[in-house]
Amino acid sequence: MALATAVTFVWLGMVTAISFVEAPLKFRAPGVTLPIGLGIGRLVFRALNIAELTLAVVLASAVLSAMPAARSIITATVPVVILVVQIVLVRPRLARRSDRVLAGNDAPRSDAHYWYVGLEVVKVVALLITGVFLLTI
Repeated sequence: MALATAVTFVWLGMVTAISFVEAPLKFRAPGVTLPIGLGIGRLVFRALNIAELTLAVVLASAVLSAMPAARSIITATVPVVILVVQIVLVRPRLARRSDRVLAGNDAPRSDAHYWYVGLEVVKVVALLITGVFLLTI
């Protein structure tokens, strides 16, 4: 379970650093306009999601190969499911808005952004719970 624990805390650190530190700060940097910020955000979150998918596969493999109690499988599954929801359901809506802004069109702020952030908060809590739980096994 050491690998699963390590992966969980690496994933937690990446999400926290990108979603709650980098993302809000980039718009405060001098000269960063909305289109530039969105362009940077697209690149950063695409890379983050690829890294997250990799970590999710490693976490799932490590947990399932250990044949743990159902409780371990459930706690490890929650952040994976949240990630899939973000990628499949929320990111496409965000991409449509950013496509319009990057094309020079005016686009109102999307509710999808709030959904993504809300899911990030839940994912961070789920990863923290999973990591702490795995430490106690």
